[in-house]
Amino acid sequence: MITTGGNIPDVTQAIALVDGIRPVRGRPGRPRRRFEALLADKGYDSHAVREQITARRIMPIIPRRGTTGIARLGKLRYVVEQTISHLHQFKRLAIRWDKHLDIHDALVSLACALICHRRLPRSC
Repeated sequence: MITTGGNIPDVTQAIALVDGIRPVRGRPGRPRRRFEALLADKGYDSHAVREQITARRIMPIIPRRGTTGIARLGKLRYVVEQTISHLHQFKRLAIRWDKHLDIHDALVSLACALICHRRLPRSC
């Protein structure tokens, strides 16, 4: 997560966010350094972002501005929207009232930990 000011476009932080993601775990063997595809909304539609994502051998799935949306990717978008919805259950995070960035980032990390704790099966 990268927190910016309210008047800064999201597209300016897209590459920094992609570069900040750790290696993907999963199958046995050497971990993949990058994920295969990037699913983003229209706010990230930029020729420069598409070129830089493709240069990192990641397939950009970003709808063009002026189109109706991403076709046949409702399940994947649902995961993103559900995560944002879970974060907005914490009233203090729905609107950023904190003037200090470190406090806001700490509260977001705590909220993510609580969400994961609630979603894990109780047998663990």
